[in-house]
Amino acid sequence: MSARKQALFWLTAIASLVFVLVLFEGILLPFITGLAVAYFLDPSVDYLERRGMPRSLGATFILGGFSVVLTIGLLLVAPLLKVQLLGLLTGIPQVLDGLRQSLTGVLAGLSVHIDEHVIAEGERALMGGASSLMGWFFQLLGGAWQSGLTIINLIGLLVITPVVSWYLLRDWDLLIARIDSWLPRNHVTVIRQQVGLINCVLASFVRGQATVCLILALTYALALELIGLDHGLVVGLIAGFASFIPYVGAVIGLVLSTGLAYAQFGDMAMIVTVAAIFIVGQIIEGSLLTPKLVGDRVGLHAVWVVFALLAGGSLCGFVGVLLAVPVAAVVGVLSRFVLQRYLSSRIFLGRDLNQPDDNP
Repeated sequence: MSARKQALFWLTAIASLVFVLVLFEGILLPFITGLAVAYFLDPSVDYLERRGMPRSLGATFILGGFSVVLTIGLLLVAPLLKVQLLGLLTGIPQVLDGLRQSLTGVLAGLSVHIDEHVIAEGERALMGGASSLMGWFFQLLGGAWQSGLTIINLIGLLVITPVVSWYLLRDWDLLIARIDSWLPRNHVTVIRQQVGLINCVLASFVRGQATVCLILALTYALALELIGLDHGLVVGLIAGFASFIPYVGAVIGLVLSTGLAYAQFGDMAMIVTVAAIFIVGQIIEGSLLTPKLVGDRVGLHAVWVVFALLAGGSLCGFVGVLLAVPVAAVVGVLSRFVLQRYLSSRIFLGRDLNQPDDNP
């Protein structure tokens, strides 16, 4: 088969996959979630299998333990989280009003040097931007809730996801072997190599970054609750889990928590304390958690991750957000492979590779 026909075949296959994802977007969430859970827990099942436990029993044990821990955590945290989230949503206007009053006081002191019309325009622009930013953030959370947790999807997450996860965990190695048998024999070595790199990136980023986010979420929430910040639990959890996008979680948590600290305490010492929690959290993440749990060979730039998440959400809603990072990892690995082939081709080198080099 010519290179043109091969390219046409793969482009058709990719286009068909995208069409199926868009067509069945409304029912894919439980299956995508089940696949993600199975991928995350597969190393634990492999460990038990190497110790002599049958894979089906190992899958039951690991998935059951994971479900019990998750259920207990939700039962303990969900009521308090609901109250704090509602309080946070209703308290944001008060925080913005307090910031506006403080900004008005600061600008009033500058009125002797700057025209009052310019000060008024600057105040409206700053407060309008802050209000729009907060509105966009909570609208994004609400959109994810509405699109991702409809009644059908909620039932699917509770019923279908565990079943899908268990079957995938039990048959994971068989599925990998079956897919490997379908690969074109002429390119099987190259494909296996690239898939191995993709798996390495996903294992490092998804599993590692998810663990980092969980640690940061618990740390931020506990620290903010200990200093007595209102809504500290929900702000800490939001900041921690938003850290899946590098630096975004810390920025969101810092802005929300310092604004709430100013509205609640009005004391610079408390505001500095709240800011220090996120600064120390970032130092720990950058110097300890990320190097140990994620590693430095992931190859997914923060900007690329943000673009992938926004693009996935725009194309396929909440399902697209779940698929964004795996797709970004695939595109990143394949892009580096194509770039490597290009740099060794005569298109880049400007000569026929079959001809000897004229230089001594």
